[in-house]
Amino acid sequence: MKHTYLHDVLPFLRELEREKQKQFEAYFRTAPLWLMDLFQSEVMEAGITFIRENEPADTIFFVARGRVKATDYRVSGIAYDFMKPMNLIALGGMEVILGQDTYQTTLQTETECIVTKLPRAQYEKWIYSDTEAFRTEARLTCASLLEEERRNRLYLFLEGADRLAVLFADWFEKYSKNEQLCINESRQNLADETGLCLKSISRAIKKFQADDLITKKGNQIWINEKQYRGLKRTVDEKIGSV
Repeated sequence: MKHTYLHDVLPFLRELEREKQKQFEAYFRTAPLWLMDLFQSEVMEAGITFIRENEPADTIFFVARGRVKATDYRVSGIAYDFMKPMNLIALGGMEVILGQDTYQTTLQTETECIVTKLPRAQYEKWIYSDTEAFRTEARLTCASLLEEERRNRLYLFLEGADRLAVLFADWFEKYSKNEQLCINESRQNLADETGLCLKSISRAIKKFQADDLITKKGNQIWINEKQYRGLKRTVDEKIGSV
């Protein structure tokens, strides 16, 4: 019954792939109807900053479709990406779990996004009164932070092409379909993801192409299962030597 009501209050769910629908259904499985009645959804264009670091964390956001990026402006005034939530995560939920009154990072839409919002006070009332909901949010928050820290540790020891290999292998594991991954990212986005300069990205792509670890088709990069294993083997060898 609740799944039906969830689709009624969030009609765009019916247009999403089944995996994303399941994420919403699982997250809000125990949510009361009064909370669902508070959902507000909107379509945000790419490039919209909807959460700003140090501003009051009074709204919880869920990205139903599209991608967002988190940016840290504190290092010499340079913006760089350090997180891309891909699964259903309560953006602002970490602040609730940690008891923070202000957002801890800045979030911007990278593509056009469908975003659902809830007032923090009512969201907080729900998860603090629902043990299962609190446990779900704590698990997702910890998993996201652990993944971020894992990548940061790898990048601490790896340089140049090896950082890009980590990123490509990670994306293949998460987003490949039928043993194929298509990467349609600009070199600037790849630089933002890895902390490398554009020249290093270009050199790494040329090296991967020469070693048959990627296939270039126009502006797209394609990776098949065999190439993924080659990238992963390269990364594992480097990690084992540090």
